[in-house]
Amino acid sequence: MAITAAQVKELREMTGAGMMDAKKALTENNGDMEAAIDWLRTKGLAKAAKKSGRTAAEGLVAVKVEGGKGVAVEINSETDFVAKNAEFQTMVSDIAGAALNAADLDALKAAEINGKAVETMITDKIATIGENMTLRRMASVEAENVVSYVHNAAADGMGKIGVLVAMNGGDEAFGRQVAMHIAAANPQSLSAADLDPAIVEKERQVQIDIARESGKPEAVIEKMIEGRMAKFLGEVTLLGQAFVVNPDLTVEAAAKEAGATIVAYVRMEVGEGIEKVEEDFAAEVAKVAKG
Repeated sequence: MAITAAQVKELREMTGAGMMDAKKALTENNGDMEAAIDWLRTKGLAKAAKKSGRTAAEGLVAVKVEGGKGVAVEINSETDFVAKNAEFQTMVSDIAGAALNAADLDALKAAEINGKAVETMITDKIATIGENMTLRRMASVEAENVVSYVHNAAADGMGKIGVLVAMNGGDEAFGRQVAMHIAAANPQSLSAADLDPAIVEKERQVQIDIARESGKPEAVIEKMIEGRMAKFLGEVTLLGQAFVVNPDLTVEAAAKEAGATIVAYVRMEVGEGIEKVEEDFAAEVAKVAKG
């Protein structure tokens, strides 16, 4: 199949590979982006596989904590202008407050605020503001202590990235440090036991292919894979990551020193995982100008 310049550009941005290497990887894998990333890694040509979801929708994430429970909700809008709108922000805050007593997303949509269901309230706001909006998701955690943090806050308790940390023991200061770490490091799971087995197996296969490219004996390869998998798990799991406040300690070790046990966390980022069609604004203007 024909490989486009846009595909090559996207793969280069995701992996740091050279242009010709990126094109070859896509050609060898029939344009499959994920397979091309793995191919580059196997050949040692990818600096890193940046697979985090592309932020492609606007809106806000809001967090609320009450007692030992914390909730996070994401409400999307079409443009960032609406996310900065005070009317929209008030609605988001109210919905986050209602989420504290909702079991799941469907229950939240049906929950009433000032006698009106959340879903209806959003529909009315669409008519008022003139832009489509969606209550996309919610998540909650519970523990002895729940601490929240918002990165790049647009208003109190809401912004582009919201984090909740649930701990038994510890204090708010330590919880906030962990929350800030999560916002920056974006772990994939709490521990190795919580990580999706498919992700682990895929990484193991990539490491096997890389090790075999070295041509070393099988016994050596096994040790290489074991060490690299341990490194991988340390990089992607919260408890295994080097703590940003003190990189000499893992987050798990830092929690132990603080007398805390981290039992759960939520990291929610606006637009995470939503694909957005990139529009060439200049081309669109030129097209309109030509009539």
